[in-house]
Amino acid sequence: MIRIMIAEDHHLVRAALKAFIQQEDDVTIVGEAADGQETLQITERLSPDILILDIGMPKLNGIEILRRITELKLNTRVIILTMYSDSSFIKRSFQYGAKGYLLKNSVSEELLMAIRAVYRGEIFLSSAISRFILDDFLQYHGKTDSPEAFDSLSPREVEVLQLIAEGHTNSVIAQMLFISTKTVDKHRANLITKLNVRDTAGLIRLAIKNKLVLLE
Repeated sequence: MIRIMIAEDHHLVRAALKAFIQQEDDVTIVGEAADGQETLQITERLSPDILILDIGMPKLNGIEILRRITELKLNTRVIILTMYSDSSFIKRSFQYGAKGYLLKNSVSEELLMAIRAVYRGEIFLSSAISRFILDDFLQYHGKTDSPEAFDSLSPREVEVLQLIAEGHTNSVIAQMLFISTKTVDKHRANLITKLNVRDTAGLIRLAIKNKLVLLE
């Protein structure tokens, strides 16, 4: 039996995915999550075989979740299920350990094919991804881009930056991350220095540019 977890912030989409997958005899849904922090916590606790993960998750985006799962050396294999076909998302997803990448507008039997393929240890790419995007990924597979200031941020700094860009106050961020407001202030100051911006607006612009938050 393939144990599946679904991480999707839209309740109706999550419910539809759950209903679709549960029709199959060889798969079972063991967990679901509506934001990035919850996704990571439940994945660590349940260790599902497959995590179906959206990129545009609140509190902690899908790319960062992938990065954390890889760093924690969890056995869960991740299939990205998203509306974004941008080649940068595809490359970053696979660089951080994704085993599958599907577009939401192509979800049907393809999702079941992806689940079973990834469970067998294979890589699965949606047929809706255009050839030139796939070629672009394969050309740079295994390589990393030149170091930039954004890439030097710690996982906690990335987390704080996303929450700032989502509009949360320091006190709310402190509550979410179980740290003090003073620590959030310190992270904010460090981010401004590391990213060479003047203020919070500059941080938000960089968060959007690096796709920590997605403008829908």
